[in-house]
Amino acid sequence: MLSIIVPAYNEAGHIKDNLAEISKALKSFAGDDYEIIAVNDGSKDKTGEEIKEACLEDSHIVPAGYEANRGKGGAICEGVRHSRGSIVGFIDADLDLSPDLIEGYVRAMEDNRADIVIGSKMHKDSELEYPFARKFVSFGYYVMLKVLFGLKCHDTQTGLKLYRGELIRQVAPIQKIKGYAFDIEMLALASRGGKTLIEMPVKLDYSRNTSFGRIRFKDVFKMFTDTWKIWWDLRVRKSYPV
Repeated sequence: MLSIIVPAYNEAGHIKDNLAEISKALKSFAGDDYEIIAVNDGSKDKTGEEIKEACLEDSHIVPAGYEANRGKGGAICEGVRHSRGSIVGFIDADLDLSPDLIEGYVRAMEDNRADIVIGSKMHKDSELEYPFARKFVSFGYYVMLKVLFGLKCHDTQTGLKLYRGELIRQVAPIQKIKGYAFDIEMLALASRGGKTLIEMPVKLDYSRNTSFGRIRFKDVFKMFTDTWKIWWDLRVRKSYPV
């Protein structure tokens, strides 16, 4: 089974339609062997109600959530807790990345016997249309991660990733970061022990109105400080379970 987690915070305007679009994309290649775990991340609008309505219309959609906002990382961990798939992935609720990409990622995971498959804006075949400010931050973050963690990837922040189910269910419960640095923590922990990671291209049409979209400068600062905390806990204190 394939499990796709969709973390959603204040997405009432389009979450129902986007869940239907994801389901259509998965059904085209997975038949009925998939589930979509839609996690309401303590939204202040009617996201939770829209998710429940979507579930009534499509039995592949599984509702999850809680009252107080936990951030994307918290929402994904909640989704992992509910997941049943041998492959578990996640995609952003706003669908800046098309769910049609998922089929190719699944096939790449199977063909390469990979443990982790991630979308990368820096892949040579990626098609991008997003602001320079975001490109600048992405490149700076890449350099920082290369120095700190030596990960064999160029981009950790693109919102489409797949993991082996057994692997992500081991990693998610021991994670400490719930904000934007959540992805690097998950990758750093999941990559231990020689796990195979491959990058795939994305087609990104960044549709938000501001140069950073929903990410504020204080979020960027916290992402950087959280990244140093992950490095300290992983490389120096060695405080994560082996």
